[in-house]
Amino acid sequence: MATMDMNELDFLELDEVASEKSGGRILFATDDWFAAAENLLKDCEPEWKENVFTDFGKWMDGWETRRKRCAGHDWAIIALHQPSIIRGFCVDTAYFTGNYAPRISIQAARLSDDDVKLFPKRCRKLGSAATAQESQEVSRLKTEDWETIVPMTELGSGYPETRHNYIASSSTSAWTHLRLNLFPDGGVARLRVYGTICSNPLNPDALTDLVAQENGGICEHYSNAHYGHPRNIIRPGRGINMADGWETARRLDRPPIIEVDRSGILQVPGNEWAVFKLAHIGIIDSIIIDTTHFKGNFPDNAKVEGTLINSDDDKTHSRWKTILSTKKLSAHKPHVYACEDLDWHGPVSHVRLTIAPDGGISRFRIFGYAHA
Repeated sequence: MATMDMNELDFLELDEVASEKSGGRILFATDDWFAAAENLLKDCEPEWKENVFTDFGKWMDGWETRRKRCAGHDWAIIALHQPSIIRGFCVDTAYFTGNYAPRISIQAARLSDDDVKLFPKRCRKLGSAATAQESQEVSRLKTEDWETIVPMTELGSGYPETRHNYIASSSTSAWTHLRLNLFPDGGVARLRVYGTICSNPLNPDALTDLVAQENGGICEHYSNAHYGHPRNIIRPGRGINMADGWETARRLDRPPIIEVDRSGILQVPGNEWAVFKLAHIGIIDSIIIDTTHFKGNFPDNAKVEGTLINSDDDKTHSRWKTILSTKKLSAHKPHVYACEDLDWHGPVSHVRLTIAPDGGISRFRIFGYAHA
C-alpha cells in the first residue's frame, strides 16, 4: 500500500481501543482453521516459532483462515470495550509472508445491548469454522451493511519492511463494533485500532480516576517514549510487565558521577515528562504513581503539576501549579499520596507527570471529583 507521511500517522499517538488490555474481544469469526481470531487483539508483539506445527498446520501468532474453496470471503466481528471515535489502524501482517490476506476492509456500527445478544456464543477452536446455524444467527444483524470506514485496501506481506499497514480513518462517529473483512482469506497478525474513548458523564459525587483511559483520559504530549508509550500508564488494571508501562531511554546528559542532596534526591540536570488531559475538569483527592515491574530502571523521583485549560487559546498561556512536589520513588511498588500530601487540588483539566532523570512507570492514577 502507499506510504503515509508522519503527519498522517498522528493517530498512532492516540489510545489503542481494541486490544485485550483495553477490553476488546472477538464475537464472531467465519473461520479459525490455522489460528484463532483472538490473536488479533493480543497486546504483545507477534511471535514466530520455527518448526512448530499444530494438527491443522503451521503454528501462527495471528488470525489465519484456511484457503478458500467455496464462495465468499472471511470476516470477524470485534467488540470495543466502550464507544470510540476511530482515527486510524495498523494492520500488522508480521510473519505472514506467503499466507497473508492480500486485501482487507473495515466496517463499523454502534450496537445496542439487545443487538449484541443476537451473537451466538463464541467457540474458539482451531481447525473450525462458524456453523451454518451460527452464521444464520449473525445474519440477523446485517453486518455486511455496516458503514465502511476503511474501503478495500491492499496489504503488504509480513516481512519487516512491509508488515505494518497504516490506514487513517476520517470517520467522526462513535462506534462499538467493527467488522474486519479479509479478501478472500489468509492471515493477519495484529489489528491495532487508534482513537478516543467516548466515556459516560462522570458522577460528581463519586471518587473517580480522572486520568484513566476508560473514563476518557488522554495522553496529549510527552518528551520520550523509547521503550513504552506514556498512554500505557492510564490503561485499566495493573501493569502486566515492563512493556505495559511508560519507559524512557537513559538520558545522555546524566553526570558521570551521580550525587544526591540531603533528602536523597539525585542531582541531575534533566528529566522526562508526559501531559495528560483529564476525562473531566476535577478536584484532585489523591495520586498513585506505580513502579511495579520497574526494579532496576525506576525513576529516582517524580512530581505532578496541573493547570486549568478552558480553550485552545489557554494552551499557549497555561501556567502549571504544583499538585505533588518532588517525591523520592522506590522500585517495584505503588506510591500512594493522600489528600494531605498534595499542595494544590484544582480545579484541574490537565496534569503533567515529570520523572527524573529517566526510567519507567507502570501506572498513574489521579483520583478526584468531577468539577461542575
